[in-house]
Amino acid sequence: MKVKGLDKSRDHAEGVVKARSLAELGALKKELQARAREAARLEAQRREAQQRAARERELFARAVGPVQPLKDRRLAQLDKPRPQPVPAQRQLDERLVLRESISDEFDVETLLDTDESLSFRRPGVGPDVVRRLRRGEWVIQRQIDLHGLRRDEAREQLAEFLREAVKAGLRCVRVVHGKGNGSPGREPVLKAKVKSWLVQKDEVIAFTQARPAEGGAGALVVLLRPAG
Repeated sequence: MKVKGLDKSRDHAEGVVKARSLAELGALKKELQARAREAARLEAQRREAQQRAARERELFARAVGPVQPLKDRRLAQLDKPRPQPVPAQRQLDERLVLRESISDEFDVETLLDTDESLSFRRPGVGPDVVRRLRRGEWVIQRQIDLHGLRRDEAREQLAEFLREAVKAGLRCVRVVHGKGNGSPGREPVLKAKVKSWLVQKDEVIAFTQARPAEGGAGALVVLLRPAG
């Protein structure tokens, strides 16, 4: 004896299972198609790369012309440690140029203005430039501290500092040389040397003693030549 209610429930369940199976098959088909398209795209890229490499090899062969392989001399290939790529000669040349570009024998006193700060300005630079520099109208963009260094070290570091400042397009910098209180006889040796070195650098167009808040007698505010 058949029960109609049970038959209907069974038919409904079977229909749901079939519909779900068809949906899963449809999703699987779409995924397989997407994978196939991706594989085709990657294969096309690989072939294009191979063709491009072949064209480049052919172009190189045409430019170089016929070549012959070197004879195998059966030499042992030893892995020797290679030196670090340090431009030692260039660094040495630069140090020599910096050292020779400024002299300790240069008499700067005849070129300094006879005011309380012993300021300096190049010919053609008006006195108003020094006054504006002393008033702090130019913003100090970078500084170097030299006090405590030996004379040769201070000279080379100052020259390098000025070179990098000009390369960076700076206009106003501060050079701290100290007041010389710790020098033998309390003579400000480095202070006088720094002024002499600055006068010899063409990129320096003016300098003056810093204001008290910026170092006073222990520093100079330097105006550099504008780029170009």
